[in-house]
Amino acid sequence: MQPHLVIVSDAWKPQVNGVVTTLTRTCDYLTAQGVRVTVLGPDRFRSLPMPGYAEIRLAVLPRLRLHAMLNALEPDAIHIATEGPLGWSARAYCQANGRRFSSSFHTRFAEYVRARIPVPERWCWAWLRRFHRASCVTLVATKALEDELRGRGFGRMTRWSRGVDLEQFHARLTPANRARAQLVYMGRVAPEKNVEAFLALQGQIDADLVVVGDGPSRAALASRYPQVEWRGYQSGAVLRDSLADADVMVFPSRTDTFGLVMIEAMACGTPVAAFPEQGPLEVIEPGISGGIDESLLAAVKQALSCERSSVRRRAEAFSWAACGAQFMAAMPFGDASETVTQLSPESHKTVTRAMDAQIKP
Repeated sequence: MQPHLVIVSDAWKPQVNGVVTTLTRTCDYLTAQGVRVTVLGPDRFRSLPMPGYAEIRLAVLPRLRLHAMLNALEPDAIHIATEGPLGWSARAYCQANGRRFSSSFHTRFAEYVRARIPVPERWCWAWLRRFHRASCVTLVATKALEDELRGRGFGRMTRWSRGVDLEQFHARLTPANRARAQLVYMGRVAPEKNVEAFLALQGQIDADLVVVGDGPSRAALASRYPQVEWRGYQSGAVLRDSLADADVMVFPSRTDTFGLVMIEAMACGTPVAAFPEQGPLEVIEPGISGGIDESLLAAVKQALSCERSSVRRRAEAFSWAACGAQFMAAMPFGDASETVTQLSPESHKTVTRAMDAQIKP
C-alpha cells in the first residue's frame, strides 16, 4: 500500500525561496520513491499578505478547515515544515488526536523579528522551543545549527541537508571578458539579509556590484546606492546566467540556517564570499570554493583567487537525492526501522554518506 505523507507549510508556491525549493525537490524525490505526498499550504486557505512581504501570504484562522482536511486525508504521517498559522494549527490537530509528527527548523525567527521589532530574543526562542518540543523529531540543515539548538534547549533532532540541480546550474570555467570584477548578491532584499554589508563594498574594491532579487528594502537601498545594478527578481536560465557570469557571489546574511543560493552559485563555478556563520562554514572551503572572513572585503579577495573548476567540484557533493533520502528516513510512518526499509539499497547508502560526509569541507 502506498504510504501517504501530508506536509503542512506556511511557505509554499507561488512563493519563491529556499524553503519552497527544498520542499518541492523533496516532494519530487518522495513521489519517485512511491510515497503519496499532499502539501497543505496557504494557497488552499483564505490568506492575507504578510506585513512587509506582499509576496508572502499567511493563512487566516485556518484551524477548523485544516483539521477537517487532515481528517479527510487520513495521512500515514504528518510533517510540519513551518511555525506559522498553518504550522501551529497542524500542531494543535496532532496533539488533540494523539498523532506523532515531525517538524523542521528553516528560519531564525528570533533574529528576523529583532531586525524589525525591539522584542527580546528569548521570547522568540521560547516560542520556537515550545513549538518543536511537541514533535517526535526536528529536521535541521547543519550540524552547527543542531549544536546551537541543543544548547538552547531543543531536543530530538536529525540532519536534513540541501541539494542543487547540477544540470540546471552550469559551470562557466573561464574568466569573463571584462575590465572589472563583478560581484553579485542574489536573494531577498530585506533587513535580515544584511544586504547593506554587500553594498558597503562599493568603493572598497574595484568591482561592479549587482543585486538580483526584490523585497521590502529594495526601493530605499536602490536610492542610496544608484551605482549598483539592480536587476530585480529573476528565475530559470536568466537567474543561472547571473550567477555564472559573476566573479564572486556575496552571501552577507548572518541569519540564514543554510543558504541554498550558495551551492547554486558554486554549481555555476562561482565562488562565494561570506561571514563565518553556520551555513557558510559548512558549505564553503576557504580558498577552494570561496572565502570566509569577518571582513567581507577579505572574504571577497579570497574568493577571487579560487579556481572555478574546484568550486564546481565542491557543489557536486550536494544532491537532492541525498536530501530526499534524509527526509524520508526521518518521517514518522510508524516504527523508525519500518520507515527506513521503504528506501532502496542505493538510498540507504546515500543516507549514510549524507548525514555527515556530505556537508564537511
